[in-house]
Amino acid sequence: MPTITLRHITKRWKNFYGVDNLNLDIPDNSFITLLGPSGCGKTTILRMIAGLETPTEGQIKIGDRVVFDSEKGINIPANKRNVGFLFQNYALWPNMTVYENISFGLKNIKDELPKVDLEAKVLSDMIHALKNGKKFKEQIEDCRGKGGSLDIKKAYVKLIDTFSLSMMTAKELLALGIQNESDPQKAADEKRIPMEKKLQTLIENHAAKGESLNDKFELIKNGSVMTELRKLSAEEIDSRVRHVARIVKIGMFMDRYPAELSGGQQQRVAIARTLAPEPQVLFMDEPLSNLDAKLRLEMRYELQRLHVETGSTFVYVTHDQMEAMTLATKICLINNGVLQQYEAPLSVYNRPANIFAADFVGNPSINFIEAKGQQAADGSIDLEIFHGVKGRFVPNDPIDISAWFTTRDQAEITKKELENARLKEKNAVEKSNKDEVFRYHIQKIVEEDSSIREEPVLSNEDLVLGVRPEAISIDPDGALKSTIYGAMPTGMESTLKLSIQEDFLLTGVIFGNNEYHIGDQVGIHLSGKNILLFDRKSGKFITAGRLLL
Repeated sequence: MPTITLRHITKRWKNFYGVDNLNLDIPDNSFITLLGPSGCGKTTILRMIAGLETPTEGQIKIGDRVVFDSEKGINIPANKRNVGFLFQNYALWPNMTVYENISFGLKNIKDELPKVDLEAKVLSDMIHALKNGKKFKEQIEDCRGKGGSLDIKKAYVKLIDTFSLSMMTAKELLALGIQNESDPQKAADEKRIPMEKKLQTLIENHAAKGESLNDKFELIKNGSVMTELRKLSAEEIDSRVRHVARIVKIGMFMDRYPAELSGGQQQRVAIARTLAPEPQVLFMDEPLSNLDAKLRLEMRYELQRLHVETGSTFVYVTHDQMEAMTLATKICLINNGVLQQYEAPLSVYNRPANIFAADFVGNPSINFIEAKGQQAADGSIDLEIFHGVKGRFVPNDPIDISAWFTTRDQAEITKKELENARLKEKNAVEKSNKDEVFRYHIQKIVEEDSSIREEPVLSNEDLVLGVRPEAISIDPDGALKSTIYGAMPTGMESTLKLSIQEDFLLTGVIFGNNEYHIGDQVGIHLSGKNILLFDRKSGKFITAGRLLL
């Protein structure tokens, strides 16, 4: 499967930028989640790669093929990009069976396709099934009712799923009558031997013409697969339909209509239909949002398995950070059309690039604590938090905070210079949805109205600590004294709201089956080496370390 490359992709409507100068490399066989709040641009990115939306500027490559280039005027239509798209709405035809829904698009494919020796393929599939006559008979016997009558449709499905066959091949095998023989293996061998001879003759005939067959029974000549402009045969269509039905485990529902299926089963049909044309890349736009919580969890496991079994590249849009964390090989976090971070899920969680990334990823949400601080001679940072509580932040790795601030300021100057230069170009448009530092939330017992709060004048002493809920631990000797403001036990853990100085609130996740009561006085530690330090002025991540109080 191909890599996907996006260079300087921009999509704007007048002066509103839906996607702003996006550069992205999506590796082969990866599972990428486009994550962000509603309206951030993630679905627009997906639609531009798929060819359903035209970028304003930039270049998109799928593999070595340029499918869009604004400067060269290239824009390959969606139906020529060989990609599959799975929508939030399943969009199944209600008057068609499951089989007809999956096969519908395949009947319209007419393209330069490989030449295939279908006779040789069918013979090979039958030979494979007949090599284990005993297993063949066992599968059939499983399909008999109490009176001994054979459920033909069930028998076909059994053979198809067990031996990876098409319906046509399953029917031919069942017609051989092997299941009625007292010695099924002997009967199977008697049917198989002439088939092997016939297959060998076909192979020799191809060899005489300088041709060979690969494992898909495509014709090879001079080292290349031979092609021809044609439609898929009925055997090929059926093979594809049965193959994807096996992958998503809906082989037994092929004769049903969508209204006769559950939501999860309908979703599987939609996935199978998307996989049937064998797309290079599979795009999914919030495909699980219509399912209930339990089924959504089950389908996450199915999508993980599907990704491994198909070996395809998946690009998945969601606003659910739990979906992104559990499914992705890398998370592409977007806000206001701008890429915020593009890394593995745990990297985004443990080392967020900025305050927005820290806030958006994680459930329960991260705790933010405003701090004033200066770096001491030993490299630690002396802090004041919660209006008077003294502490010391010890970075995991040595860092010169003054040098970090100098680099930050230079980066901001360079960014402004580049933007001013861009605005001088012909047809340049200034962005109306300006990029701003994310406004984080400080939990308090009495919430402030942020709309009337004056913006403070910030200096390099203004910092923000990010404390994940699991970094808070209960200890009678804990340095911070708190009161339990709320407690939600779930069995294996409890989520607590802890009030500090009768003003601030922290959220903690305490593991274990303990009982906590509102109003109890407890001591707490902010423990571990993953306490995060951010610059309040820019919102950028500075470093991680320990907090000593």
